[in-house]
Amino acid sequence: MGTWDVGPFDNDTAADWCGDLDDASPDARQGLVRDTLARAAETIDFLDAHVADEAIAAAALVAAQCPGGDPAHPHYGPDEPVPDLTGLHALALRTLDRVMTEPSELLELWAEPNGSPGPWQATINRLRSTLTPRPPEEQLHLS
Repeated sequence: MGTWDVGPFDNDTAADWCGDLDDASPDARQGLVRDTLARAAETIDFLDAHVADEAIAAAALVAAQCPGGDPAHPHYGPDEPVPDLTGLHALALRTLDRVMTEPSELLELWAEPNGSPGPWQATINRLRSTLTPRPPEEQLHLS
């Protein structure tokens, strides 16, 4: 089926990666998320869509643990418990920045003809917003 919507888990690659995360031992899950994020964030040349799809899913799992974060997709996200990923916020942000920087296959595939942000870019922007640290005074207003 490939890709069926714009969400972080709405493609076969992300769903398969979540299955791999479920298959990993509980002690290895945080490392798998970190390694997935780092693989995309550290890509200097062309960023392959499969690497980016996995990294976006990993970033979404980090964002899910933030205040206001959306939970993982109930059908395509991981079934097994996800470890504490709060130490990966900065890496998840760097990863999303890399996905949105040329050369990036997903950026090309989701480009809108008129150059304006489309629904996929809005999804990435929501993840970025959730992962971006808030000033302490703003956190008090969210509680």
